[in-house]
Amino acid sequence: MSIKDKPQLPRSRQIANILFLVAGLFLVANLFLPAFLGPQTQRVPYSIFIDQVQDGKVAQAYVGQDQIRYQLKGEGDQPGQVLSTTPIFDLDLPKRLEDKGVQFAAAPPAKGNWFTTLLGWVIPPLIFVGILQFFAGRFGGGGPQGALSFTKSKAKVYVEGESTKITFADVAGVEEAKTELVEIVDFLKTPQRFTNIGARIPKGVLLVGPPGTGKTLLAKAVAGEAGVPFFSISGSEFVELFVGAGAARVRDLFEQAKQKAPCIVFIDELDAIGKSRASGGFMGGNDEREQTLNQLLTEMDGFAASNTTVIVLAATNRPESLDPALLRPGRFDRQVLVDRPDLSGREAILNIYAQKVKLGDDIDLHALAARTPGFAGADLANLVNEAALLAARARHETVSQADFNEAIERVVAGLEKKSRVLNEKEKKIVAYHEVGHAIVGALMPGGSKVAKISIVPRGMAALGYTLQLPTEDRFLMDEGELRGQIATLLGGRSAEEVVFGSITTGAANDLQRATDLAERMVTTYGMSKVLGPLAYEKGQQNNFLGDGAMMNPRRMVSDETAKAIDEEVKEIVEGAHQQALDILNNNRDLLEKIAQRILDVEVIEGEELQNLLTQVRSIEKVPATV
Repeated sequence: MSIKDKPQLPRSRQIANILFLVAGLFLVANLFLPAFLGPQTQRVPYSIFIDQVQDGKVAQAYVGQDQIRYQLKGEGDQPGQVLSTTPIFDLDLPKRLEDKGVQFAAAPPAKGNWFTTLLGWVIPPLIFVGILQFFAGRFGGGGPQGALSFTKSKAKVYVEGESTKITFADVAGVEEAKTELVEIVDFLKTPQRFTNIGARIPKGVLLVGPPGTGKTLLAKAVAGEAGVPFFSISGSEFVELFVGAGAARVRDLFEQAKQKAPCIVFIDELDAIGKSRASGGFMGGNDEREQTLNQLLTEMDGFAASNTTVIVLAATNRPESLDPALLRPGRFDRQVLVDRPDLSGREAILNIYAQKVKLGDDIDLHALAARTPGFAGADLANLVNEAALLAARARHETVSQADFNEAIERVVAGLEKKSRVLNEKEKKIVAYHEVGHAIVGALMPGGSKVAKISIVPRGMAALGYTLQLPTEDRFLMDEGELRGQIATLLGGRSAEEVVFGSITTGAANDLQRATDLAERMVTTYGMSKVLGPLAYEKGQQNNFLGDGAMMNPRRMVSDETAKAIDEEVKEIVEGAHQQALDILNNNRDLLEKIAQRILDVEVIEGEELQNLLTQVRSIEKVPATV
């Protein structure tokens, strides 16, 4: 790195270093220079001085508070030696000196040279003034290291022409959201086309959606397409220990935006400062976060009232928690949903990320997209990276379809635990358990097929797993399909009952999921003939974090209604359990056949598995509902 490229210290740091150097030199000079510049005298004990006075050897003396300087009588024309001693409390000293004829007086002030005078009178004031200026610069927020620099905005600014420029071509799977934001780009490029007709572009656009769907990437693409400065900051960066810092940073951010208009201000994780003031999260009217929110509302009103071409973009996955004042027209006028991609969207995203790795000839991105329902853009990016890591670990030159299949299983089910060795009894139970899931799942409606059975432990708790993949994207499910899912979940436990006549703890997670699904059927979806089409859970719209169980408490119900809900849930689960038992008893020979096969090979998938499952016989009447 050349000298020009070396980072320069901030000005305040440079001044501080100079001041500390001068102060050090001043201290050294005061400690050591007087000893070299002043007259040098031999110091003797006080007792010797008294003896010399008594013997009449002292000609004159200068008595000071800290030192007595005296001169001995000389011989002939030669002056006597000058000595010094440290005085002690002696009231008889003046009388002794007078009796021996010694001339004595108070010690005259020490005579210094111009250098010591400069050190004593000029340098200290200069150092004091310099220190005042230094701390004024730091505590006044003048420099980047100033203590009040916390009031400055921490937004990162991206300008046009950077090598990291992102455009809409880098974003896939959110075509509807891109279409909505094209209007913003057109306005930033040609605002006259809109203003001439009297149109007013929305001043604020809120991007909402689940985590990892590309909200931040989409905002950067808007800035890249428009070719304008892009201010990016997280909502949490406004919150500070010091009261008023958040509001000050908001003011500073929007002042910078006005100076660089037209531009885009992007606030990520808006819910960090924009939570509703009526939600009970604020303790009183002077809460720091409330002041920050009020300042943000004020600044957005100022933009709406002015002709400044500044677009405010924000992203959140908790729109239900935002303050209503943020969402009214004139602030965040428009909400754009950035949802999880569908099949074609996932394939487009995989095409973008797959260009960064070396792919083999057997890669089928459409098949991979079909095997990854519910994956967001970040999940797919991680999937491609995991597949590349697996290929590199195996020292392959390209990434194959098998690498992608293994990566999907690692993401969905967890890492294989081949070191977790099961004894023969446990291995046999796991084999029948997983085959039970597969046989019941093969007969259930819903558009999913069993793609793999494995008794290799994965993740933290799974001793085996049955992988079911949907054949198409589904957005609605009927009552029969939900009951079929519950029966499939209970297929493993039912297989243990059919074969061993007892049950184990391995079905704990299956029971939890089956019970939760049955409870949602009764309390949320109204799929109960006894309770009728009523919702007993408080709904929560736009909850993208998947914590609806915690966010949606049950409504106030009577004891009779609560008892009826429990009975309905129990009836659904028990009906699905009996359905699974009937299917397995009717396919006992196939259950034994597949279980023995999987005990030999540990994993069954592909064409072999499909051929085995085509032999599953349905019971004479498999009820869609119970």
